[in-house]
Amino acid sequence: MTITAPIRPDYAALEAAPVSDDPFPHAVVPHFIRPDDLQALVASLPELASGGSFPPSALAVSPLVRGVMEEMEGPVLRGIIARKFGLDLHDAPTMLTLRGRTREKDGRIHCDSVAKRVTVLLYLNPASASWARQEGCVRLLRGPDDIEDFAAEVPPVDGTLLIFPNGPTTWHGHRQYVGRRYTIQLNYMETGAKARSELRRHRLSALAKRLSRAA
Repeated sequence: MTITAPIRPDYAALEAAPVSDDPFPHAVVPHFIRPDDLQALVASLPELASGGSFPPSALAVSPLVRGVMEEMEGPVLRGIIARKFGLDLHDAPTMLTLRGRTREKDGRIHCDSVAKRVTVLLYLNPASASWARQEGCVRLLRGPDDIEDFAAEVPPVDGTLLIFPNGPTTWHGHRQYVGRRYTIQLNYMETGAKARSELRRHRLSALAKRLSRAA
């Protein structure tokens, strides 16, 4: 299926999605990218041969992908998230990256950087047997020591959106998975020195990846 018009995510589904507090506040929105739109979006994703996070400036992305990224960083999503979680995000800088492959070392239990106020994950993978076996499905954990001690599990498929404000106990991770696994990650950042340092590192990473691809 070919789609040339910009993709508009299902903001109504996000508005209606409940916030769960177990094990920490989060919201999950299945099909935030609708099925027909997802098929076209997946087909237009850039091929990423290596792991790690890539800023859009380091990639040649299609207009369809760029449009979704612009929606992710736009005011509609920001406003809904702020209202849903009772946050003031009006001046929060954003940081957006694309991941396309998961490595053996990825998915270890962690909390996100304190410079990141909110983490937003958009999963752009068709359903498959791997996800049904719970490989690579992100788990929201009750503690830092056991990947099996989870309160919620989110398969990274079908345009699902996962949102959670960060904190000292927002432990998450996934069982080992190696292979193609596309995720757009958006973070609303703090405005202090740690956030500025992370944003600066992000820009330097983008430059390094552009130079590497040109070499």
